[in-house]
Amino acid sequence: MDKLVGKVAVVTGAASGMGKQISILYAKEGAKVIVADLNLEAAEKTVEEIKAAGGEGRAIVANVMKQEDVENIIDQAIEVYGGLDILVNNAGIMDNFVPVAELTDELWDRVLAINTTGVMRAIRKAVPIFEKAGGGVIVNIASAGGLYGSRAGAAYTASKHAVVGLTKNVGFQYATKNIRCNAIAPGAVNTNIGNTITAPSEFGQARAMIGMGVSPRTGEPEEIAKVALFLASDDASFVNGVVVQVDGGWTAY
Repeated sequence: MDKLVGKVAVVTGAASGMGKQISILYAKEGAKVIVADLNLEAAEKTVEEIKAAGGEGRAIVANVMKQEDVENIIDQAIEVYGGLDILVNNAGIMDNFVPVAELTDELWDRVLAINTTGVMRAIRKAVPIFEKAGGGVIVNIASAGGLYGSRAGAAYTASKHAVVGLTKNVGFQYATKNIRCNAIAPGAVNTNIGNTITAPSEFGQARAMIGMGVSPRTGEPEEIAKVALFLASDDASFVNGVVVQVDGGWTAY
């Protein structure tokens, strides 16, 4: 259990679901983890689990829509733990399956701000730190919705496609700097992101659900965390600029 010994990781959206399990697994593997989330109380509970298992973590409140919060979580990693080795951009929201004809500027701006701009800002802050340190790893949580046309509404789909493109761009451009950037594209996973679905569009949801019948099962956050561990570890030293589909075969049909 030592794949990340001596490493410092930042994980956003780390109070629950995939972010929580990634944080816990990273800590078990030796990393010191900044557990960042909008819900500080829940983030502190994640840290309690980390410490109960003998790991090290620090909870920090962060709204990834705010540039100052994004920068602060990385600054805190350096201040508290002396550096940054791994950045996991996990925070995200759904979009109520709203199709483009029903889409408001407000919903578009909010979804893109959290799912895409927050990711960019965290990477923008981390890359110079990685360059100075001689390398680093970025793991972005994309989605099957970032690879296909109708697994959600227009805003979510666009936001995750953008994350996929950003991942490939960063991975290629900084490959000679020993910086790796990969993404995970989960299928249906048992997390609380569904709580961000409040008043789904009847038309949009019906269209997006057409492909759900072929999904073999719902995944668990722990299954995504294991892939995130691989991508963050030296086991994936030659894996860069790729998107790993983790969906039980759902999108293979």
